[in-house]
Amino acid sequence: MKNKEQGRGIFVVISIVTFIISFGIGVVSKLVVKPSWAKKYSVRMSDETGKVYKDIPYGDGEANRFDLYVPAGGRKESYGLVVYLHAGGFTSGDKSGDAEILSWLCSKGYIAAGINYTLRTDENNKSVYSQSMEIKEAMPKVVEEAGKMGYHINRMAIAGGSAGGTLAMLYAYRDAKDAPVPVKMMFEAVGPSGFNRADWDIYGPDQDTVESKKAAAELFSVIRGTEIAPDIIDTPEYDKLIKPVSAVMWIDENSVPSVIAYGVHDRVCPFRIAVRLVNALKENGVDYQYFEMPHSGHGLQNDDKLYEQYMNTVEEYLDQYMSME
Repeated sequence: MKNKEQGRGIFVVISIVTFIISFGIGVVSKLVVKPSWAKKYSVRMSDETGKVYKDIPYGDGEANRFDLYVPAGGRKESYGLVVYLHAGGFTSGDKSGDAEILSWLCSKGYIAAGINYTLRTDENNKSVYSQSMEIKEAMPKVVEEAGKMGYHINRMAIAGGSAGGTLAMLYAYRDAKDAPVPVKMMFEAVGPSGFNRADWDIYGPDQDTVESKKAAAELFSVIRGTEIAPDIIDTPEYDKLIKPVSAVMWIDENSVPSVIAYGVHDRVCPFRIAVRLVNALKENGVDYQYFEMPHSGHGLQNDDKLYEQYMNTVEEYLDQYMSME
């Protein structure tokens, strides 16, 4: 019996560690791949582009800081804000890693913001939920700070990649109703949108065994930031408990237009998650564009033309939904 319990414990630990390590590897692979067309979306800030104001506080935590990118040129009557949230598996990463895409957004005339959030460590027990609430807390501060600088914001979009994609979806689908200005669209790539046990097959919790349910409970407890008992897995009680971090469960007919991309061979964010997300968007009549990368994993690096189409569509949706009304 003792050996069996030890085996179960090892299974649970492996599931959690694999999840965290895999997300880190996936992020690295995505960042190092730079196809030639990507130069268009990799702008370096200059006086002609605009100015960056760094590490503006929005809360009491050490990580509660954001960078604000403001475009050059004379003041306009109003501006659109585009927030891009960094990747890192919820345990690493920094807003500075997105400087090029934030600069590109700024070059298009948007106010752009990169927001840091408190990363999870073994000591602080932060979670996807606590991180999402920090992002929610930051939004009014971002809009307020831009206003103080003379940039009136009256609309916004939110985006991110991987872990940042998860947080972007949570804000777009769960928190848009509380945003300081209307949320007009969302774009993201390879972010987990939900935590249905059956979707997480690559980590093992999907199997119909006691050990698998225990692994699911432990893994999703870390993500949710509160204890989940194995015996409530796959019940309505579990659904209610996990909904605050499951963006897909918030999608309805009022959800914002979305552009999303996922790799069929993703070994970090399970592909079944993409299928469930697309079905929810379709069933609720949301205006969305989905790019399925048939040869790629988490880095989306093996479907160059499709990745380019994804970015072109992001730009089209920004032009359409973030234009002046």
